[in-house]
Amino acid sequence: MQGTGPAICLGNDIDTDLIIAGRYLRTKDRSVWAEHVFEDLDPMLASRLSGSVIVAGRNMGCGSSREQAVVALREAGVVAVVAESFARIFFRNAVNVGLPVIEASVACTDSARVAFDLDSGWVEVDGKRYPARPLSEKMVGILRAGGMVPYWRSCR
Repeated sequence: MQGTGPAICLGNDIDTDLIIAGRYLRTKDRSVWAEHVFEDLDPMLASRLSGSVIVAGRNMGCGSSREQAVVALREAGVVAVVAESFARIFFRNAVNVGLPVIEASVACTDSARVAFDLDSGWVEVDGKRYPARPLSEKMVGILRAGGMVPYWRSCR
């Protein structure tokens, strides 16, 4: 599984409340979540997310275990999230909803061109290749299917 997009660079400890603030969780309308993703970090960031790859530092997705955070990123059009490390529940929630998550330590500048290959286990930022922690064959299969529900439906 491969993908590309411009980088949106974030720091360490990006928590799920920063991704989608709790005040927007009263609705199940995913378009509202996508519209307000990262609003407390940068009110204009949501408009730049479609087709992008988020590149973060350590502990991406820490905080509450809300699945809405990864759904908001996916609905906003994020192609993948690359981070040095992920909170465990965020990582699994991302795989379950079909949002590629890649553990790799990369240098990042906003709008740098990011490419990745989950099968081969690498990430490139402006042509410089970095190794990525490999995902299991089953996790790649879930991501390729678009998430856990489509994966299980395809197994029938």
